[in-house]
Amino acid sequence: MSRIQTTLAALAANNKKGLIPFITAGDPAPELTVPLMHALVRGGADILELGVPFSDPMAEGPVIQRACERALKFGVSLHDVLAYVREFRQSNNSTPVVLMGYANPLERMGVDAFIAAAKEAGVDGSIVVDYPPEECEEFAEKMQANGMDPIFLLAPTSTEERIMQVAKVSSGFTYYVSLKGVTGAANIDTGEVAARVAAIRKHVKLPIGVGFGIRDAATAKAVAQVSDAVVIGSRIIQELENTPREQAVAAVESFLSGIRKALDE
Repeated sequence: MSRIQTTLAALAANNKKGLIPFITAGDPAPELTVPLMHALVRGGADILELGVPFSDPMAEGPVIQRACERALKFGVSLHDVLAYVREFRQSNNSTPVVLMGYANPLERMGVDAFIAAAKEAGVDGSIVVDYPPEECEEFAEKMQANGMDPIFLLAPTSTEERIMQVAKVSSGFTYYVSLKGVTGAANIDTGEVAARVAAIRKHVKLPIGVGFGIRDAATAKAVAQVSDAVVIGSRIIQELENTPREQAVAAVESFLSGIRKALDE
């Protein structure tokens, strides 16, 4: 079993829900990325989602777009992101790390080179937003052969055919996007999320993580009642934007610990 699978299985066995925070690598400053990763773990993260900066992040709302822009101004590349994971692994060999990004940086590096470098760095899975599952069977097989999980997105508009294809090629967990829109949008409808997650579970036997629109402890707790894990990103980026840089690590840890407490109540 991969680190992701082991982590989520242990949570389920203890009747707990997974907490998956997202930050963009290199934001608000490259030297803060690894300290922030450790702070998120101290705050209660079960799996870390680390965004690979990209100039055209089509699924992201303005908050994460700004994070990408800040990171790119520092020149942060996919190679740097892998270096952050490698540094994180020097003192944490248990918390799974998922890279989330877009096809362009990966294709520029080369798929085989990326998979080899990701494995060497200690990456556990990847979400490539613009990789359609119908065209990713070979990529998924190579990831799995190297002990990493290819994770795919499902949305409110996903057809039954798409759900079945994701069930065929993905591993680790399935990421359900709770809103028709971009990251950071508001007004999540937990009733609709519950209905869609139930429909997905007919075909997908993996744990289901739900993201987009989870902004506070109350929405996290509500979504966790119908999912296996919650993903929270834009709200953490906003915390970083509104906090002096020297206080960023403490602020993120404090914020996430509040979410963790709500999930465990």
